[in-house]
Amino acid sequence: MKADALRGHLDAVLLSVLESGPRHGYAVIEALQTRSGGALDLPTGTVYPALRRLERAGYVRSSWSTVGGRERRTYELTSAGGRALATERTAWQDFTRTIGGFLNAPA
Repeated sequence: MKADALRGHLDAVLLSVLESGPRHGYAVIEALQTRSGGALDLPTGTVYPALRRLERAGYVRSSWSTVGGRERRTYELTSAGGRALATERTAWQDFTRTIGGFLNAPA
């Protein structure tokens, strides 16, 4: 699946990955791949700018740490991010229910 297919949903997907706890950037990308069964193989050039955008919005916060001599930026969901994720989930459920009424049922 290409990044374009996620347009409008990438932020919600990233917030949901961080819901289970803090992750460094590459671990976020790995979680996207794992949870999607490999369907989401997004480049760092898509994920990192989105994480920074979410941080500017106050939905995630980041901190730097050194692991094995390497600097890592770790991202975690804020309470505002949790509320935004809940709103996105409700909107997604409404959307899939509505569109499903057309695509899942015979005419």
